[in-house]
Amino acid sequence: MKWKKHWKKIVTGIIVILLIIDALAGLFFYNLVIERNVKDFLNGNADLEVSADTMDVLLAGNWRDWSREQDFEIWEMESHDDLSLKGYYLEAKKPTNKTVVFAHGYLGLATDMSLFGEYYYEELGYNMFTPDLRGHGESEGDYIGFGWHDRMDLVDWIDRIIAELGTDTEIVLHGISMGAAAVLMASGEELPSNVKAIVADSPYTSVNDLFAYQLDRMFHLPAFPILPATSLVTNIRAGYTLKEASALEQVQKAEIPILYIHGKSDTFVPTRMTKDLYENTNSDAEIHLYDDANHGESFVKHRDSYIAVLNSFLDQYIP
Repeated sequence: MKWKKHWKKIVTGIIVILLIIDALAGLFFYNLVIERNVKDFLNGNADLEVSADTMDVLLAGNWRDWSREQDFEIWEMESHDDLSLKGYYLEAKKPTNKTVVFAHGYLGLATDMSLFGEYYYEELGYNMFTPDLRGHGESEGDYIGFGWHDRMDLVDWIDRIIAELGTDTEIVLHGISMGAAAVLMASGEELPSNVKAIVADSPYTSVNDLFAYQLDRMFHLPAFPILPATSLVTNIRAGYTLKEASALEQVQKAEIPILYIHGKSDTFVPTRMTKDLYENTNSDAEIHLYDDANHGESFVKHRDSYIAVLNSFLDQYIP
């Protein structure tokens, strides 16, 4: 009997130690990825490497000068959970009822979307609105929502735009990477009929899927039991779970046409995720995959084709 009690104590001790280690791992990965802080762990990540020409455009392209020269209006809004959010509105040169709403990527800024905004503004004649997502830029938030809470912020911004610009406003949502996931997550909500089309460039299916992929690729670790622990910490600290933050489930409820774009050489967010999203989308959808394009690189490397695809798609739904 004594040896049974002895082994029971040993097994119990081992289980407790493993649970403590798992909890610490959950805290570690929450702080590493979700908490608002400096993300040095992405420095030197080979999966985020782009061509030298693309890097030149991203860092010092003419679009950055264009963005700095524009007289953006600063809009402020209080979120449903009392965060002060900021966005930036640019009225078109000529009166129009067409407005593009952008959503930037992980660790990005609202002004980063001027890479696309310059074309919408200068060539298509759209009004432009681009917010700092929660936990980024000038918007409050001590965590990154990975699109989930951002989807409701986008809904609130859309309501604000309609209130400001009029009920005849026609809106396009255009997001990249995390921002693409955010606009897709918003697609499953009850959006006003003013939202006519969505463009999702390099999105992921869900936060849980993305983290599982990156745990294996970057850290060579299994999803279980680390992700359940990270999800629990995220739910306690940020108010959402990794599995509920699912673009895949949201597009199954979508009623707005969606254009999917992804680079075939994307190793940071695998191309298969966009294929899965496309195949599960309830609304009208198109998908375009670009050769030799890494994460978020399609617009720069295949600009003419990207624009042709974008114009064709928009012409169908916002003639």
